Amino acid sequence: MTDLNPVIAKVTDRIIARSAPRRAAYLDLMDRQREAGTNRGNLSCGNLAHGFAASGEDKPAIRSGAEMNIGIVTSYNDMLSAHQPYGRYPEQIKLFAREVGATAQVAGGVPAMCDGVTQGQAGMDLSLFSRDNIAQGTVIALSHAMFESALLLGICDKIVPGLLIGALRFGHLPQILIPAGPMPSGLANKEKQRVRQLYAEGKASRDELLEAEAASYHGAGTCTFYGTANSNQMMMELMGLHIPGSAFTNPGTKLRQELTRAAAHRIAQIGWDGDDYRPLARCIDEKAIVNAAIGLLATGGSTNHAIHLPAIARAAGIIIDWQDFDELSHAVPLLARVYPNGAGDVNNFHAAGGIGYVVRELLDAGLLHGDVLTVGGTMADYASEPVLVNDELHWQAAPAESRDDTMLRPVAAPFSPDGGMRLLAGNLGRAIIKTSAVAEDRWTIEAPCRIFDDQNQVLTAFKAGELERDVVVVVRFQGPRANGMPELHKLTPALGVLQDKGFRVALLTDGRMSGASGKVPAVIHLSPEALPGADGVSGPLAYLQDGDVVRVCAVNGEVVALVDEAEWAARAPAVAPPPALGVGRELFALFRHHADEAEKGGSAILAAMEMVA
Repeated sequence: MTDLNPVIAKVTDRIIARSAPRRAAYLDLMDRQREAGTNRGNLSCGNLAHGFAASGEDKPAIRSGAEMNIGIVTSYNDMLSAHQPYGRYPEQIKLFAREVGATAQVAGGVPAMCDGVTQGQAGMDLSLFSRDNIAQGTVIALSHAMFESALLLGICDKIVPGLLIGALRFGHLPQILIPAGPMPSGLANKEKQRVRQLYAEGKASRDELLEAEAASYHGAGTCTFYGTANSNQMMMELMGLHIPGSAFTNPGTKLRQELTRAAAHRIAQIGWDGDDYRPLARCIDEKAIVNAAIGLLATGGSTNHAIHLPAIARAAGIIIDWQDFDELSHAVPLLARVYPNGAGDVNNFHAAGGIGYVVRELLDAGLLHGDVLTVGGTMADYASEPVLVNDELHWQAAPAESRDDTMLRPVAAPFSPDGGMRLLAGNLGRAIIKTSAVAEDRWTIEAPCRIFDDQNQVLTAFKAGELERDVVVVVRFQGPRANGMPELHKLTPALGVLQDKGFRVALLTDGRMSGASGKVPAVIHLSPEALPGADGVSGPLAYLQDGDVVRVCAVNGEVVALVDEAEWAARAPAVAPPPALGVGRELFALFRHHADEAEKGGSAILAAMEMVA
């Protein structure tokens, strides 16, 4: 076996050392949880009777306690394409569980919010904090102590991180995540983006835009671009929390059904009463978290995981930061170009060799931890792809060579020698930039800034022709505490128009960009955010003024306001706009007031949990 890359070894060792006290406390809690009453054997007769009262033909088995009872936590709804396929999964899982002498019950449901529906709308202000809500819903579902394992049904942006954050509170249980797969390819994403940009320029009608969008998002399954949802699925494979190769099999196929059956059978094999006990708390360790980050970098995944992965890690007592991402990025080559970093979508990526190919390449090059505890065997088992042979599920080795080198390349000939996610730091704070889809001549932008407090103000200025110049567009008061840190994806077409006209343009914000952020340099998640914290101190972004020259540089890792220090020190911070009302945002004020910075995950519940731990 190839020796582990020294940078990856160094970063991993640093994370282990940094996390040692919290990780030890977490594992001790999980060990005590298994014996402390969170199992059926410790329920009173009244408790237990409530738990099996409506379980039908499974009632005798659940009542006896002799067989594993699997808790199902589902994010099903039939409005969102990614989650609609989950509707029939619980009934299927119950049948599959009986095949191996186990039972299953739906423990509870969690919300599934779609950024595609709320993008640029008021509801987007609830998006990030829906993750905390999902985590709490998962905890409530599993709190009934009726289960010896769990299957988690979730796929999209905040759903998978939320499920894991909650599930890790029950880390003594073996748990497997079950995806539903991407929709078949529709209108090419590049063509969709072209129509969006024409609409931003006033050269396409709303009917033409809607027709393009409907041809792209056309059926059941996840969106096919490589945004946060599909990056989630990749990370679950790299962490060993899926049945191998299950991320990108389309819904409604026989292969998808057999992968779901395999998950139900496998969870029964790794239960706490057997000799292959694989609790979630032990599967998600420091090496698994590093593997997820490596997969993200190697495939050009979503920048949203610079927030979500630290949050998942914190829930397991592990501390990672953006410096870790930055150093890993310099060591991990870019092996995939999936839209918006390339022309093809995740179906094309999967057909080219997909995750199995990526895992094999990374393992062979010493760029991935192979010694992690996975739900599906060893990490080497994930260097494979599932197939049906006479309607039975089998795994075959991932292809030795990429089936499409415009989509997928080997470590020996990558698209880029690094993973394209960089930490920027300077007198404006710390931020993330994703360079994998940005032309190298735009990795450094130095220009006067134009400041906005709302993304709609940017679009108004764009339509009025006020941004027809070299400019750093600053959108502030978009952090977790200010308004829930909405994505600013609706700015992409307008900024793309300016860039295509030859202007040197960048976005700088304490908010988020979409997981599908593309060709325009976007300096995001800037911390500390502009809104004053509990200490009453505003972040540096609040001191910027229109016309200040700002330099953002992915080459040197800088985000700097080129303002005289004395003048800077004499300035008063900008006043934040009042919190927006409506769409239930008022009910999320508790999360806003207590959320911590993006680099720690932007979570209120994790910040509060650590205060009392």
